[in-house]
Amino acid sequence: MLRNISPTDTFSLMSEHTTQTDMEKIVSLAKRRGFVFQGSEIYGGLAGTYDYGPLGVLLKNNIRDNWIEKFVSSQTNMYLLDSAILMHPRVWETTGHVDKFVDPLVEDIVTHKRYRADHLLEEAGVSDASSWTPQQMNDFVTKNNHKSPEGNPLGPVRTFNMMLSTKVGTVEDSASVVYLRPETAQGIFLNYKNVMDSFHPKLPFGIAQVGKAFRNEITPRDFIFRVREFEQMEIEYFIHGSQWKETFTFFQEQMLSWITSIGIDSSKIHCVDIPDADRAHYSQRTIDFEFEYPFGQKELFGLAYRTDYDLARHMQESGARLEYVDEVTQEKFIPHVIEPSCGLERAVLAVLLSAYREDTAGDDVRVFLDLPAHIAPYTVAVSPLLKNKEKLWNEARDVFEMLKKEFHHVVWDDHGNIGKRYRRQDEIGTPFCVVIDFDSLEDKTVTIRDRNTTEQIRISKDDLAGWIRARIT
Repeated sequence: MLRNISPTDTFSLMSEHTTQTDMEKIVSLAKRRGFVFQGSEIYGGLAGTYDYGPLGVLLKNNIRDNWIEKFVSSQTNMYLLDSAILMHPRVWETTGHVDKFVDPLVEDIVTHKRYRADHLLEEAGVSDASSWTPQQMNDFVTKNNHKSPEGNPLGPVRTFNMMLSTKVGTVEDSASVVYLRPETAQGIFLNYKNVMDSFHPKLPFGIAQVGKAFRNEITPRDFIFRVREFEQMEIEYFIHGSQWKETFTFFQEQMLSWITSIGIDSSKIHCVDIPDADRAHYSQRTIDFEFEYPFGQKELFGLAYRTDYDLARHMQESGARLEYVDEVTQEKFIPHVIEPSCGLERAVLAVLLSAYREDTAGDDVRVFLDLPAHIAPYTVAVSPLLKNKEKLWNEARDVFEMLKKEFHHVVWDDHGNIGKRYRRQDEIGTPFCVVIDFDSLEDKTVTIRDRNTTEQIRISKDDLAGWIRARIT
């Protein structure tokens, strides 16, 4: 049975591969070590926005690159796209986002603070509130005289469109209003015909995109889990409608395999079939890959069968011919779509939560991130034992430059004593630390230390790159 975990709980290392921790520790580590910062922090912050520091950028890039390698580069029928964030406003009218991309909003009538009604009810113990209609929520709030977190009366529950709007051009009128895309999928559907005309792919084939999306969340919360600006990694996989079930199963298996490969704890993953009433208007079947976060079991990634809804709507409203003609059977039809969708920020959070370890051996507590080597921001750190000894420093720089030619992410670290360097590299998840000492000057060997075990061995400088490569591939 799953249990909800309070954000104030604390946990110790349970085993080498299984740990639970609270959000406060992850948020603290993320800021202290340069993974994630609050957006606009020096001005008090802007809710629902976060900036990624040097290590956060590397971690995000590694996860994103791994996704592209898994789902695009290694495939023979996948095309990568980068579409515009701003699109013609008719796109969102056509797809139903203007009318249906809404959340239930309720307002404190004293403070005028606004909240997501389903979140307030869930926090009050109504576990299935997210599946209720706004009218059902309103009836519950009225009948039970439900109060705001400040103890004040609440107004009526109403719908709130989550799309963020802006204006283009020099004239500010209704015709100049455009939206920041709430999903990357529509850019793919709008370019379906362009890809068909340019590359003439045969079904089945996919178009993949990684890019920013924006949602005006009523109550952004839980660190980088629910934010207003985020990055999506999505595929629209075009198929004949008769093939949707086997294609859906294929991508479900591929997504589960990828989740494990980037270091997310598979024992905390649950595949949840979304019931009819809770699915998006375009979906005939949706699975959420939910993760056991400290604040509860919530959505990590999604997999949807969007049928031919989007292409059919765009064809109807734009007049463009979006059918596919089978060269063998001459059948003409609008392709159906399977959509694997992954949020990069949620992936980062799940990876950090899965990797966090506290080694309580002895009196001191050692914190480290058990990140896979291909996901960790740095593969190896290089240090001189003493930074004020010129010969040691020069030899260490030679080793550093040598490894930089072999591996993408190698870091130089000579700040503080060697013990502090080890602790710092442990906390950011660096798998190996290489140290050059006085023996290195004599016999051309180095010390290499393993992050997880803290064991150290000596190895020839000439064999170092091969030794590391054998352990990260």
